[in-house]
Amino acid sequence: MIRIILADDHPVVREGLRAMLSAESDLEVVADAASGPQAEALAARLRPDIVLMDLRMPDGGGVAAIERMARAGLACRVVVLTTYETDRDILRAVEAGAAGYLLKDLPRAELAEAVRAAARGETVLAPSVAARLVDRLRTKPERPRLSERETAVLRLVAEGCTNAEIGRQLFIGESTVKTYLLRVFGKLGVADRAAAVTNAMRFGLLEE
Repeated sequence: MIRIILADDHPVVREGLRAMLSAESDLEVVADAASGPQAEALAARLRPDIVLMDLRMPDGGGVAAIERMARAGLACRVVVLTTYETDRDILRAVEAGAAGYLLKDLPRAELAEAVRAAARGETVLAPSVAARLVDRLRTKPERPRLSERETAVLRLVAEGCTNAEIGRQLFIGESTVKTYLLRVFGKLGVADRAAAVTNAMRFGLLEE
């Protein structure tokens, strides 16, 4: 029996999914949640095989929940089930550790089979999502070029240092640190420190 937790902030959606999946003899919905944190707590307690996770929910979205569940070492596999299929949503979910990315217009039989495949350890992707990922790989952007000092600043950001701590270690002022970070953000096409580190790691810019 494959044990499933549903995470979606719409009660009608959860009820519909429960009815669809419970009609399958080998699938069992053991709980449902209205937010990412609720799903995390239930997964830690009930240890399901699969969590079907919506992406955008109040009180904590799906991507953050997937990241925290992965860090906690939960053995369940998280499959995104959403109406959103933008490149940004797909990439964030996959990078967070999602085992699949499905769309809510999936027929019941296909949803059930996708759940079974995910439980077997396979990656399950809606056809349109798979096509987007392939296109993304084909059009992979050129590797950004960071200066030695920009790389040094970003490496310290990755270690969790504040601007003041970075300044002390590199013997530069905080305003200079901010200037370097702004340059890094521009080159990586991001708006914050976390995204800068994530993109830099993707491009291998922080490797020794």
